[in-house]
Amino acid sequence: MATAPASLGLSWFTRPAARAWTCPPAPADVASFHRTLPGYAPTPLVELPSLAAELGVRRLFVKDESSRLGLPAFKILGASWGVHRALCEHHGLPPRAPLARPRDLARHGGAAGPPVRLVTATDGNHGRAVAAMARMLGLAADVFVPHGVHPAAVAAIKEEGAGVTEVPAPYDEAVRLAADVAASDPSALLVQDTAWPGYERVPQWIVDGYSTLFTEIDEQLAAAGAAPAGLVAVPAGVGSLAQAAVTHYRAGRSAPTLLCVEPDAAPCVLTSLHHDRPVTVQTGSTTMAGLNCATPSSLAWPFLRSGLDAAVAVTDAATARTARDLAALGVSAGPCGAASLAGARAALTPRRRSALAPQHRETVVLLSTEGSTANPA
Repeated sequence: MATAPASLGLSWFTRPAARAWTCPPAPADVASFHRTLPGYAPTPLVELPSLAAELGVRRLFVKDESSRLGLPAFKILGASWGVHRALCEHHGLPPRAPLARPRDLARHGGAAGPPVRLVTATDGNHGRAVAAMARMLGLAADVFVPHGVHPAAVAAIKEEGAGVTEVPAPYDEAVRLAADVAASDPSALLVQDTAWPGYERVPQWIVDGYSTLFTEIDEQLAAAGAAPAGLVAVPAGVGSLAQAAVTHYRAGRSAPTLLCVEPDAAPCVLTSLHHDRPVTVQTGSTTMAGLNCATPSSLAWPFLRSGLDAAVAVTDAATARTARDLAALGVSAGPCGAASLAGARAALTPRRRSALAPQHRETVVLLSTEGSTANPA
């Protein structure tokens, strides 16, 4: 895989032909599974007319993921489905089996076996979500955290009962260490939200879990009497959520502009799009800790290359400003969540918007993927 300094990536990319690309939809039973989880409710889709007027569009909505199943970010959607499917496979249960604690396995026809330990690496929200699932199921969890994650985010993972190993290196190295540790322990089950050759089944289940977010958006826009989304802005780290967006919106429902937004200190997807192949970038420091990733997921890359038609890199200063603007409008957004608005502002300029789908002027949806307490700036 090629390596490039982040500074070599240009700040803007478009491929309008991506709107014509199609792919199969996500599994239909994911949303039904999420509805069985304790405390499930759709997160708010908040309409913000003042931002619509600023950006020159008819209606603008923010999908507010600041409180999702008791956690301050969307990641629990993928972690819950990924953990469930991985445990079903491990214990010989069908995918439609109820989410069962180890003591219930025999009742559901599964093989109990030795206790399972969940292992993952994270730059914040995914690790906390896996830890929360472990706590819910009465399992142990070990989470590997790279350099640069806010101490409050690390503390939150520990509060879920997980063991935490802080790795004095970037995210990619924490992932490698977690994978090595899991491979050396028969009781360990790696639940990682990025893929590489030979490890793609669990990451695919995690991506499938994110589909519930987009199903909710469709239903909420319809309930609000709004046109289908014409532009969807998605923050990207390794690209798994962006992959889920591509899967949803390129499955024949509509053909909106899908805008990928990354920190200018770690634009691995943007740089890869410019090179037309996966590229590992040299990451820098950023307040968008959850997006500080050097390499696109191998699973996500084919979807991003074919289905994303716009990508942009934004600065920490821009996301700090948009976080303040969203807070003033009643939406709690951390740096990663606020990146969507920063990206939309960068994309919806007179010079750039001509490359976007015409219906972007009708309905814009911004994914605010985390609340202000998830990864404090």
